[in-house]
Amino acid sequence: MRPHQLPVTTGRFPPGAIGHNRGVVRPNYAFMPPEGVLISRLPHFSGTIVRILAAPVLGAKFAQYLLEIAPGGGTPEAFREEDIQHFYYVLSGQGRFVMAGMPACDLRPGHFAYVPPGTAFTLSNTGSEPLRMLGLRKRFEAIGLPAPEPILSHRDEIPVTNHTGADGRGFQFLLPWGDMRFDFEMNLMWFKPGAHFPDVETHVMEHGLYMLEGQGLYFLGTEWHEIWAGDFIWMGGYCPQQFYPTGFADAAYLLYKNVNRDVAL
Repeated sequence: MRPHQLPVTTGRFPPGAIGHNRGVVRPNYAFMPPEGVLISRLPHFSGTIVRILAAPVLGAKFAQYLLEIAPGGGTPEAFREEDIQHFYYVLSGQGRFVMAGMPACDLRPGHFAYVPPGTAFTLSNTGSEPLRMLGLRKRFEAIGLPAPEPILSHRDEIPVTNHTGADGRGFQFLLPWGDMRFDFEMNLMWFKPGAHFPDVETHVMEHGLYMLEGQGLYFLGTEWHEIWAGDFIWMGGYCPQQFYPTGFADAAYLLYKNVNRDVAL
């Protein structure tokens, strides 16, 4: 009998709970299952709990969050940050997003927003269930080009492409691919059962990965980790990495990576 099959008394932990942990933190990557990430709150959000998935204290050059906004909660007033850009992706629930220069958007799962640096926005839960969203903040790296325009869209409006030619792969570039004004990408990566990376990748780009659907094995550094929906991975530059889906259904994750800028010396 496995520990999860044993009877559990209300208010007590199941047998085997102490010391068992899939979470790993290494110098250039971190694997974090949701059960170990404690909640916090943010001063510019009301009725909201937040789990901070990545931050500079970890080694990341960006910050990534999992937000859970209660009905009626959100930003009490317009919020903006000079030189800081934001990205939001709706996981579940309903809400409303208002951003300077754009029509208001009623949110449902799959909606996303890119907020340019210095742009004011408001975000609220208009439904009866929690609004769950991924959020990301990154300092903008200006290079003399105009700042990008704001974006409010839905993943269903983004074509699924496959530039690799490999069977079973799919890519959705949520931000305009190849537009040098942007200093990061947010991509939905799709895998049919049996599809995988052809090689172990080792590159300068940093990643924040949130598993949306399915399951698989992720190679990080010198170790394999079993990844499920709701898990998060931070990968620093030059972290060896590879993904292999293991489930019977499609696997998908949302991937951040920094692009389009030279190396700072």
